[in-house]
Amino acid sequence: MPPPSRRVARIDLLLLLMTLIWGTNYAIVKHAFRELDPQAFNALRMIVASATFAVVMGWAHVRGARSRSGEHVGDGGGSLVSVFHTRERLTAVEWLGLAALGIVGQCLYQYCFVAGLAQTSVANSALLVGITPVLIAITSALSGREPVGWGHWAGAALSIAGIYIVVGGGAAIGGSSLRGDLTMIVAVVCWTVYTLGSGPLMRRHSPVGVTGLSMIIGTMLYVPLVWSHLRTIDTDAVSAVTWFSVVYSALTALCVAYTIWYTAVREIGSARTSIYSNLVPVVAMMTAVLFLGESLGVRKLIGAAAVLAGIALTRRGHSSLG
Repeated sequence: MPPPSRRVARIDLLLLLMTLIWGTNYAIVKHAFRELDPQAFNALRMIVASATFAVVMGWAHVRGARSRSGEHVGDGGGSLVSVFHTRERLTAVEWLGLAALGIVGQCLYQYCFVAGLAQTSVANSALLVGITPVLIAITSALSGREPVGWGHWAGAALSIAGIYIVVGGGAAIGGSSLRGDLTMIVAVVCWTVYTLGSGPLMRRHSPVGVTGLSMIIGTMLYVPLVWSHLRTIDTDAVSAVTWFSVVYSALTALCVAYTIWYTAVREIGSARTSIYSNLVPVVAMMTAVLFLGESLGVRKLIGAAAVLAGIALTRRGHSSLG
């Protein structure tokens, strides 16, 4: 097993990959909305993600069964199986917990996030999602789940200030986008509950197992909820690029990024993991600069630097607590 410092550094790198995926996903999703109804798009990618998780967990289950029966499965099989499948049998209470996570963190969160993004600007969305780390930290501190020191609060404040500098000029909370803004706030609350509620399950089971099973449960509820949207899809009017966007967003934003998020929650805690979500609008900004030709400017560079400094300060604050 690698030393703790190396393991944490690897988690940090994975979290940076997660922010890259989620940051670029905003533009991909918004572009797909031109040809697909937002809820129909989301239902399709959740179906793809759920099917992928089911295949991976089924493969891991077979691999684990072969390992237990004494067959050769590579480098022992045990460590790989522990990553891709639940390590212990789920109890009745845990199944109820998974059902709750599927309802709140998959079905309701996905519905509200997509509805909010469709009714408000990317800038507003980024600012509102920026409160997630603070909400998670406050809840963690009040519930006694994790110690939250001054470094985390200072880092969170600096990161939020940086987000405002980056996208604040394009945001206007309220007005015509008020409904979308309020819906996005509900999504943030759902994500906070989902992140903190997964803790007990994550201590006994793998990130892929918890994420995959809750995703499958959430999708089974989500599809009937938005069936009227799915029925309106005109397949002839949907381009190959948009179909690719559905699959790409499902595999990266829902499968890979979700798994990284919960791997990090298990390894370094929810409060510190959540601060990395503040990098998402910075990545979205860089994507717009590189691929959409938007200007960069000194203001955006200062904001990006503030976000990075806030994350570094949070990391240092948590190190001092240890």
